[in-house]
Amino acid sequence: MKKFFASLLIAFAAHATAAPSCTQFVPNGQFPVLTNAKLAPKTRMLCYSDFALFHSGVSHGPLWSAEYLTRANLDAAKEQVRTDKFYEEPALPPGEGATLADYRRSGFDRGHMSPAGDRWNDKAMAESFTLANVVPQNRVNNQRLWSRIETAVRKIALKYGEAYVVTGPLYTGGQLQTIGATRIFVPTQLFKVVYVPSKNMAFAVVTENVDTSRYDTKTVHELEAMSGIRFPGIPESLKDQRIGGLKGV
Repeated sequence: MKKFFASLLIAFAAHATAAPSCTQFVPNGQFPVLTNAKLAPKTRMLCYSDFALFHSGVSHGPLWSAEYLTRANLDAAKEQVRTDKFYEEPALPPGEGATLADYRRSGFDRGHMSPAGDRWNDKAMAESFTLANVVPQNRVNNQRLWSRIETAVRKIALKYGEAYVVTGPLYTGGQLQTIGATRIFVPTQLFKVVYVPSKNMAFAVVTENVDTSRYDTKTVHELEAMSGIRFPGIPESLKDQRIGGLKGV
């Protein structure tokens, strides 16, 4: 019975499409643009009901995951029950995506990029557990600092009524750690870019993928230089803003 239920859940969740049709999740309908040529091969846009992501068959995970948070949807998300039913993404060709076996005994959490806590209905919650939306994340970081960062961003969206958020991994240095038979890249850092149109506010947050209580706030221009990703939907006039910090983090 458990296997039958799991298969139903996966069938319900796994409807990602490769067509870049979900422009509602990015400001001005403009997706982030990858400028790092090393990660360009085998990239695919995947669209879900509540978020979109750009997947790499080189790193075997998302390069970014984008969502549009609204006060109404976040209020509804408070009533959702986390499913924790991770699944392998069937929309990806064999060998490009992570497998459940890759994470077993790896020592890393399956860290959501678009968080389960932002999902506002059953379908969106189920979809967020695709392995295409997660990266190997330090367990303590994921459950403590990163969780507080996610909560702080939700509070910003609730306060101002909306926020566009892009979350992703950073890979710096010459020698990257990998996990599993698929050799999934382990991020060295994690980032969030937050844009609040009604407040004319845009900023980035970066943290090391380790057990740490420290995070750095960056300008969007600084994050673009670090990540090899441009964010054309955010006005250039806002990309040098730097906030003092996140409340409650």
